[in-house]
Amino acid sequence: MVFGPASRLGVSLFDETPPVEWVPGSSPEDLEIIIKAVYRQVLGNAYVMESERLSVPESQFKRGELSVREFVRAVAKSDLYRSRFFTSCARYRAIELNFRHLLGRAPYDLEEMRTHSTILDTKGFEAEIDSYLDSDEYQTTFGEDFVPYIRGYKTEACQSMVQFTHIFQLVRGASTSSLKGDLAGKQPKLNSLVIQKTPTPVVSPGSDGAAFRNPPVGARTRQGVGATAEGKVFRIEVTGYRSNAVNRISKFRRSNQVYLVPFDKLSQEYQRIHKQGGVIASITPVS
Repeated sequence: MVFGPASRLGVSLFDETPPVEWVPGSSPEDLEIIIKAVYRQVLGNAYVMESERLSVPESQFKRGELSVREFVRAVAKSDLYRSRFFTSCARYRAIELNFRHLLGRAPYDLEEMRTHSTILDTKGFEAEIDSYLDSDEYQTTFGEDFVPYIRGYKTEACQSMVQFTHIFQLVRGASTSSLKGDLAGKQPKLNSLVIQKTPTPVVSPGSDGAAFRNPPVGARTRQGVGATAEGKVFRIEVTGYRSNAVNRISKFRRSNQVYLVPFDKLSQEYQRIHKQGGVIASITPVS
């Protein structure tokens, strides 16, 4: 068992698992490991039934007709991927998942997401997939023979602290899936965060606050008139509101909420949240 930051952040398995690489002379067993690793990464750790596997690209890869990168391309352009992560998703959710699945990181900023949105508008879905796999970043990081992997929490893959925190919005630990068990569903996780360049607290996937998902910008509430004389305001992320305290009609009502609270109101707000059954995921200063 790993102790320390990696285990608390839920990324210890990523660090303990070496990158999967094709090498000349790979045995049939090794090739099967590579194929499964590609499905696991490109399909966001989602389960793949035998009937959903891509028999033709798999055979081409096993015969040496496709490199790992080209097999990744085949999976990412498949009807399976398209139906799960493109046609059924909001546009910016699809783009942020492409970053997770194909480059192993969160998008740097709004401009990078807009660039990929433009590719979708002007060239279509397949060109969007090619833009990741044919990029200098992909070639330098993974080349032809490595299976892509989650790396957005490492310094060499980040341009800023904001991006470091955003990867944990996309990946809540090594066991999380892009398809099921994700509170975001088919809606973007990073849209408002990228627009505002907002860093988010990194919450351990094993904590009570792990259910927190950033709500729409309009749901943020400022408690109190303004900041204190010292100019200190704190951002409180809350999840887990229960029906008996908030809304007797619906089981959950706005289960995730953000409050901006002056320092001298923190204790009062802390008590109010807990009285209503909320779970505080994080408290961070914003000014």
